[in-house]
This record gives sequence, C-alpha cells and structure tokens, in this order.
Amino acid sequence: MLGSVCARKLTEIAAGGDARRGPSLLCEDGVWSSALDLMRRAGSAAIISGFYIPSASAPETDGPTGSVVLARALSRAGVRAEVWTDFRCVGALAACADAIGFPRALVSDVSQCMASAELPDLLVYVERLGRAGDGAYYDMRGVDVSDFTPPLDEFARCGAARVIGVGDGGNEVGMANYRVALAEMMPSYSGCLSSVGADVCVPADVSNWGAYALAAALSVEVGEWLAQSEAEEAAMLEALRNAGAVDGVTKKTGMSVDGFGLARHLKVCSELMGLMGLP
Repeated sequence: MLGSVCARKLTEIAAGGDARRGPSLLCEDGVWSSALDLMRRAGSAAIISGFYIPSASAPETDGPTGSVVLARALSRAGVRAEVWTDFRCVGALAACADAIGFPRALVSDVSQCMASAELPDLLVYVERLGRAGDGAYYDMRGVDVSDFTPPLDEFARCGAARVIGVGDGGNEVGMANYRVALAEMMPSYSGCLSSVGADVCVPADVSNWGAYALAAALSVEVGEWLAQSEAEEAAMLEALRNAGAVDGVTKKTGMSVDGFGLARHLKVCSELMGLMGLP
C-alpha cells in the first residue's frame, strides 16, 4: 500500500483542481492504493481509450498519451498489457506508442471484433465514454455522439474483469461511482452522466494526468521509474499533433490537452518523478 504522504501528493498533482471542473474534487487519496492493488494482482491488462470529436473530425489528445504510458508501465512491471480503442482513434494511440517505443502491434482496434475479444484480468479505461442512463453517449456539451462511439464500455458492463476508470468530466467509464455527487454538482448535465461504474474510479483534472499518476504509483511500488520522461511527453504530443488529434477544449491541433499547453504537462511529469527523488 502507498504511504499516506505519497498518496496525498498523487492527488495534489493529478486532481488538485487546476482544471476548475468539479469531478476532480471528488478524488480521495485512497483511490491510488486501491487501483495499485488491482494492477499488482493482474497478470494481463487492457488500457481502453479514445474519444472522437465529430465537430473536428478527429480524436482528442486526452487519453492516448496516458493510456500508452500506463500500458508500458504495466508491461515493465511484468503485466501483459495492451491498448484497445476503436477504428476512429487507433491512429492517434498508435502514434503515441511509436513515439515512446511501445509496440504498435499491442495497440488494437477492437470495435470490429468485440464479441470475440478475450478479456484480460484488468481493464483500465482512460477518457473513454460510458453510456448515460438513456443508453446514449454524450460529450461535455451534452451533444449525443453515439454514432461516433463504438460501445467499448460493454466490456466493463459484462462483469468478466476488474475495472479501473479514469475520467475528468463525469461522462466517462467509471464515473458512475460518483454519479449522485456529480448530479448535485452539475444538475443541468445529470442526464448525460455515465451510468457505467468501475471497481475503482480516479477522477482527475485531466484524464492523462490520472493515468500518469497510476503509472507513478506503480513505479513507487516496484522501486523503479516506469512512466515517461519529459522528452517522451513532448514526443507524444508532437506525434498527436502530426496525427491530426485535437485539444478537446479548443478543438484545435497543437501541443495541448484540455486547454493546457506543453509546459503544464511537463510540470506534471516532473512532479511525479519527484516522488521517487528523480530530477
């Protein structure tokens, strides 16, 4: 189990309220140890991500980097880890994998073969939409994007694997764990909130940061840095820009995620590395 000081630091770094959105305020220090326990007990894992923005005809930059970093960290810790997504987002995730040397063969579009997919021990959803109570998928503006969102949340709903969810808006897989509190926090959005829960849910300021913090927690546990360097963070964002991915807030292509520029993401990386005394 992580020490209380380390857990508090993880919460401050990944869910300190910088995004000025409500969900991250619900993050409690105990989620890191709970998630770490699931990761350490898993022999195999799939990190599931990809959020396509129809108005931009492109996937967003939140999700891909965190997913690939966490998958590589799990692999380095001895877990057989893959990255799963859909056909609209696979290019963005593959670009991130290439940028840090994670095998492209382990990044898969599973949306066309869901019925035959063999589930691993653990599923980690990072910024992946979960269906609302009416069965539809909604973006943060309350727009129904179901036609652009293959139902990969079905894996979480079937109960065949343990599930960790990482989200920052309330509409992602796992966020149903906080649905009552989120409905009170965002009453006008309550009908769009995810109805899909998880064994552990990590509400973060930016979903990538939540995934990075999970990789950092795993690093502390094994005593070796398993996550990305600052150079790799920059390389992934550049790869996403070149792949045409867009910032989910600005809807523009560039080196940013959820309105935060490169410098802010590098600061998160640096602060997480600091937990292990790394410069």
